[in-house]
Amino acid sequence: MKIWRWVLVGLVCTAFVLRIGAVELGRRQPTERISGSAGDVLEDDPVGRLKVFVYELPSKYNKKILQKDSRCLTHMFAAEIFMHRFLLSSPVRTLNPEEADWFYTPVYTTCDLTPNGLPLPFKSPRMMRSAIQLISSNWPYWNRTEGADHFFVVPHDFGACFHYQEEKAIERGILTLLQRATLVQTFGQRNHVCLKEGSITVPPYAPPQKMQTHLIPEKTPRSIFVYFRGLFYDVGNDPEGGYYARYISIFACKLVFAFLRGARAAVWENFKDNPLFDISTEHPTTYYEDMQRAVFCLCPLGWAPWSPRLVEAVIFGCIPVIIADDIVLPFADAIPWEEIGVFVDEKDVPNLDTILTSIPPEVILRKQRLLANPSMKQAMLFPQPAQPGDAFHQVLNGLARKLPHDRSIYLKPGEKILNWTAGPVGDLKPW
Repeated sequence: MKIWRWVLVGLVCTAFVLRIGAVELGRRQPTERISGSAGDVLEDDPVGRLKVFVYELPSKYNKKILQKDSRCLTHMFAAEIFMHRFLLSSPVRTLNPEEADWFYTPVYTTCDLTPNGLPLPFKSPRMMRSAIQLISSNWPYWNRTEGADHFFVVPHDFGACFHYQEEKAIERGILTLLQRATLVQTFGQRNHVCLKEGSITVPPYAPPQKMQTHLIPEKTPRSIFVYFRGLFYDVGNDPEGGYYARYISIFACKLVFAFLRGARAAVWENFKDNPLFDISTEHPTTYYEDMQRAVFCLCPLGWAPWSPRLVEAVIFGCIPVIIADDIVLPFADAIPWEEIGVFVDEKDVPNLDTILTSIPPEVILRKQRLLANPSMKQAMLFPQPAQPGDAFHQVLNGLARKLPHDRSIYLKPGEKILNWTAGPVGDLKPW
């Protein structure tokens, strides 16, 4: 009886693909421009709208760290490195700090890697404090605002909370000295202590050249309905042996899947045997090619709400299925995520098959046309060299939209707001 049930499901899957095929669902879709203000914002040119002064720090804060471990250039946190390189040659850079709108401090806080390539942020707070002490001692600009006209790139799991475990990140909170600055970070979750108001949420770094080499012919049909490769239960991603689904018991999965990081476990427990779902922990060499053959790509939260899969899905035209309650997505004022993706509440994961199969083909086709828009893909990448409309320019657009600064950010002579001695004792040690 069980065999016949899955045969029936397979027939339903085939019928669904054929139904979409009747309206020419393949990889080759005409593009569609984003309508309204979002499209205008995505295509903004920041040049001429702001000037950025780049502090010249001793190389121990950036270049020497990279020289010790070149893997930092390819991991998902590499935006901090490439943003620095971009700004050094960008037309928005000014060598005259008196005319600057923004000040940038190039500190590579995620380039301390374990042997298996995982960043350890334990030194990051001391490193950042040291850099801020340096710029506040050698230039007058930090002291005018205590960082309110400065921005920092902090792309780690929980941004400037500088810890890979959420409970400890929450306990730490955002580094005190960064609480007036604008933070450019991959972490984004509403009502979370590690996301301060005014932060700019960016995509994680994904190597553009690597993805380019895996493109397949445009006419290749999308024969996979739902695709996901990744961990469902993890003991390796955390140097201290944590779990993605640390609150989930396999036997109680359907009862408690809504807990904070149980979305992946719920996907596996509910759909591991469903022929509509091509999901596995294995990461094949055809991973990028498979995404280009899929209609939907799952982007469930893991250790943090964000994931590189979101970037990969957009680049390869696979409709992202975002399973991460309260997530703040990259460049949300420019990219119409509701129009290009599908949002599923964590509590609704057991109904994922019903939710996706009930989406009308014409809605799927429109999402694919929007995803085919080159400007959409460009905004998710940090290419070398930079290109108009890419993620570098979207960051600058975000900074430009914050101008002019309110006069209230400037402190009175002798006024102090930040507490330089606040925070864990370990953070106060010299770096």
